Amino acid sequence: MNALVSLSGTHVVHKARSGGLFARDRVYALTGADFRVAPGETVGVVGESGCGKSTLAKVLVGVQRPTSGTVSFRGRDLWVMNPAERRATIGRGTGMIFQDPSTALNRRLPVRQILRDPLDVHRRGTPAEREDRVRELMSLVGLPTALTDALPGQLSGGQRQRVAIARALALDPDLVVADEPTSALDVSVRAQILNLLLDLKERLGLALVFVSHDIQTVRRMSDRVITMYLGRIVEESPADEVTDRARHPYTRALFSATPGLLDPIDPIPLVGPVPSATRPPSGCPFRTRCWKATDVCAEVMPDFAAASPPGHRFRCHHPVEEGRPTRDLVAQAAASASAPPSEATAMADVPVPDVRKEPREHP
Repeated sequence: MNALVSLSGTHVVHKARSGGLFARDRVYALTGADFRVAPGETVGVVGESGCGKSTLAKVLVGVQRPTSGTVSFRGRDLWVMNPAERRATIGRGTGMIFQDPSTALNRRLPVRQILRDPLDVHRRGTPAEREDRVRELMSLVGLPTALTDALPGQLSGGQRQRVAIARALALDPDLVVADEPTSALDVSVRAQILNLLLDLKERLGLALVFVSHDIQTVRRMSDRVITMYLGRIVEESPADEVTDRARHPYTRALFSATPGLLDPIDPIPLVGPVPSATRPPSGCPFRTRCWKATDVCAEVMPDFAAASPPGHRFRCHHPVEEGRPTRDLVAQAAASASAPPSEATAMADVPVPDVRKEPREHP
């Protein structure tokens, strides 16, 4: 099946102020991303804070221009298009749901105008048809029409997020990217919003990219799960395989942190802080916290290796053995944590420019 949206060799490098007045550090927010979303599928994206999940989301909907690489929508490179064509393609073909509806919605506009804005900007239908579409959108997300003239501040958090979802769907997009859509909501409301997203995906045939730090929710929502670490995609797995059959040590460590209640286990211990995105380690970025790291891990970033079933791939020199129980990995990692550090896990912030290709910046 042809990809709806795809990334190829995509890098995003930011410049951040460092110590001096004019000094700038490079922040490697996304490195060499190869990623595709097929029509109608749901892809979950997981990883710790700062791993590049939100950057990936912004790249997918054209908010963030990549430093290098390509972003294609229906086979056409977005950043080769002229600005007007790109805005039209992205505006009509994609929608985005942001983390906090309190800041994502203009507090001075009533719900009617918030939902009409995309229709007005893209000149969809007549004024009367736009009003009909506003009422249709409110019904679609379960909001009463009595709230049409309400301001965001007069709504509950769940109602505001329903407005944000309705706005993302206003132009009948093929792809919706949800960036932590429930993290700012009360626990009692989260399940309602997640069930709404699942229902809308099935009813409208949407492709959905679901970004979250709640890895068990991602597994439940998704067909496929992407694991990110320090700006890199390190594993891609079918959602029903990701808990017990993931091959990358980092993915196994992530999912061990929220075990099932019926068979509780200790999480796999990861020693040390996440390395800096301004000075990422050479080779495999996870090596500084990995209990399986050896000297080769410091020398080169491994290429993707295929695993079973089809669609499962990972980047690791020393992958977890297929079918290895997580309980065994907990003991293995704990033993490694008590041993003296190897050369591969030492010197966490030493970059090796010859190994890492510096992405070319756009003029």
